[in-house]
Parts: sequence; C-alpha cells; structure tokens
Amino acid sequence: MAVRAELLRRLAQNPVRAVPLAFLGAILAGAALLMLPAAHRGPGSASFLTALFTSTSAICTSGFAVVPTRDYWSPLGHILIMVLTQAGGFGIMTMATLLTLLVSRRLGLRNRLALQAEGARLGIGNARRVLVRIALVSLVCEAAAAVVVAARLWGTYDYPPWKAGWYGVFHAVQAFNNSGFSLFPDSVKPYVGDGWICLPLTLAVIVGATGFPVIFELLARWREPSRWSTHTRLTVLGSLILLAVGFAMVLAFEWRNPATLGPLDVRTKLLASFVQGAIPRSGGLNSVDYGSMRETTLAVITGLMFVGGGSASTAGGIKVTTFFLLAFVMLAELRGEPDVVIGRRRIAPSTQRLALTIALLGVALATASTLLLSGLTNGLPLYRELFETVSALSTAGITDGVTAVLPADGRMLLIVLMYLGRVGTVAAASALALRARPRLYRYAEERPLVG
Repeated sequence: MAVRAELLRRLAQNPVRAVPLAFLGAILAGAALLMLPAAHRGPGSASFLTALFTSTSAICTSGFAVVPTRDYWSPLGHILIMVLTQAGGFGIMTMATLLTLLVSRRLGLRNRLALQAEGARLGIGNARRVLVRIALVSLVCEAAAAVVVAARLWGTYDYPPWKAGWYGVFHAVQAFNNSGFSLFPDSVKPYVGDGWICLPLTLAVIVGATGFPVIFELLARWREPSRWSTHTRLTVLGSLILLAVGFAMVLAFEWRNPATLGPLDVRTKLLASFVQGAIPRSGGLNSVDYGSMRETTLAVITGLMFVGGGSASTAGGIKVTTFFLLAFVMLAELRGEPDVVIGRRRIAPSTQRLALTIALLGVALATASTLLLSGLTNGLPLYRELFETVSALSTAGITDGVTAVLPADGRMLLIVLMYLGRVGTVAAASALALRARPRLYRYAEERPLVG
C-alpha cells in the first residue's frame, strides 16, 4: 500500500509520467491476453515475443505484423487486436488533448490565459466534454466507413452478411486509428481499383490523423476560415500540401513501374496514387506492394511517415504543425524578419525551440536506430532499414518486407521504437512545456559563427 501511495503521489506531481506508464501497462496486458491458447489459431499459444510485438503494434496504433493476422490469430485474437487498437487510439487522443489542458494550468498567468483562450477556440476547454466528443466523433467516423465497406463486400464480392459486417468494422477501426492490421490476406491490394473499399478507409485515416482539436474547431467554424486558430491553419494547410505531394510523387515515380502502377488503367493509377500518398503518413493499410516500389518513392514515403499527422490524433511522426512551423521559422530567417508570423500571429520563441527540439530528437532517434538495425541485419540496403525504423518510430506500420525476416533482437528494437514513437512526442512536448521557467536574470549576448 505504501508503494502504491508513493506512486500515486509522484504521478500527481508529474502527470506526464502517466502517459508512458499507462501505455506500457496496456501493452503488457494485451500481450498476456494474446498468449491465451484461445487467441491462437491451432494448437498451443503464441510465443511471448510474437504476442508482445502484436500487442505493442496494436496499442501504439502501428499495425506492424510479424505473422499473418487472419491465419495466425483466432477470432478471439482478431477481436483482441481490434479492441487493443481502439483502446490505443482513444487513449492517445484523450491523453494528448487533456495534457494540453494540464499544460495551460501549469504555466505562468500570461501564458495560461493565452493557452486557455486558444483551448476555447479549439473546443478543448472541458475535460469531460472532450472525452464524450472524442468518443462520439470516433464512433461516427468508424461506423460510416464500416457500413460502406461492409455493403461493398456483401453486395459485390458475395461475402456473407456477418462476415462482411465484421470485416467492415475491423478495417474501419484500423483505418480511423491509423493502424494497419488487416483480415484480408494481402491488405487491401486485391481491391486496388475499388474506390468503395479504398476511399472510405483512406478518408478514415485522414480524419483520424487530423487531430481532435482541429476537428472540433472545423465542426464549429468551418465556414469562417479567417477565425481559425494558428494550430488549425497549420494542420489543415500542411495536411493538404502533404496529401498533394504524396499523390503527385507516387503517381510520377510509379507510373511506369511494372510491379506497381504500370499494369493498371489510368483511373486505377489515380486512385492507388491517392491512397498510397495519403495513408503512409501514419496508416498501415496498403493497396500497392511497398517492396516493389522504386527507391525514390520509398524516400518520399519515408519523409511522409516522419512528418506524420496532426497533434492529439491517432497519427504518429513529429507532427504536421512541428514540420511546417519550422518551415515558417526558416522563411522568416531567410527574409531577415525578427519575428515568425503566421496568420497575423507572432509565434513565441519557446514554441519555436520546442518544435526544433522535437524534430531533432526524431532525426537523432531515427538515425541511431537505423544504424543499430543495420548492425543486427546482414546485407540489407540501408534505405530499407531506414524505411523500417521510420515506419516503426512514426507508428505508420508499413513495411517493404523487412519486418518478417528480422531476427528477435531486430523485432525488439521495433517494439521499442513503436512505443517511443507513440508516447514519446506527447510526453516530451508536455514535459518540456511544463518545465518552462522564466529566468530572473539574463546573460550578455554573443553570436557565434554559424554556417
């Protein structure tokens, strides 16, 4: 009891610690459930490493799979994977949003008033209301995608009604939570030209990756773009740019690739390029084989995965706002302007430093993990190892075939990266913001040579 009381006291003093601890506990509990013999198809039970990898991938909304999801896991295992994915997606969205409220209450009065005003504009001013609205929006989006996919499977592909409904629900949950588990034998590649299957799932990925603060504001002020907050403007504009870049690059680089888009007709090429340009930012489903893509395409997708989606969303990565905020910082420096201004709002230097810190930490972790994975594998091209580590770190969960052949220590590395990628940016950003303290003095200024 004394240990428990001490743990609760420390969590109360620093609630940011609750995020990684909660996810770690959920991962271990999920692994224990997946090791039940009833969760495994066939005799015996899943190994600890397989169960731990799958539980981590589900809770962290990644979708990495080291075994065939449909054939290895039983119906109970499929239900557990879906529930773990839903719990992980809902957990990171609520925790990230509620930590925003916590940060606003822990900072100084001036910053607190500013953040509370911003929180009111984003619709995150009340914790209980936040939880209810997140649950409601999640349910509506998943139900809409599930109904369309299920109807298509039943009406066109002769799936029995119960199976069509189950497949629709399972894949809608995976898509909205930006995860990549699939009950189809080869993800959604057999439906590469079917817009009634691919588009609802892709749109669910996009909505899930937007972030609930932005969704709430768009629902309230979608007709008044001039009144949108800076966060919403950055997220919406940045997401549209990344969608356009992803679509254009995949279409251009894979147009004549005989192993991907080459044999497809023009309409299917356009559809597949949109799907593969949008989903890699965090979703794990795919309609084209990544292992057959050109190196240039994989480089573009690696960049999209690294950026990820919006803050307080089911997506991973360093986040859209971080990336485009740094772009505005560079633009202001190139123009010689003293302030970074976005939409008639000056960005605080502390926010700029926080964005730079998150981005550089992401670069450092991706580089170090790629080199480590390179030492654990033999003969694989470095770009494929980078693709795999960034996919794990960004919780995108897509692979070009490397994950299935990794040794045990390589899979453990991916488990750690998925965990850090899921809770790392949220915990780090909140902890850094909470540690902000004004100095009572300032040193003399000096300018070392740069460049």
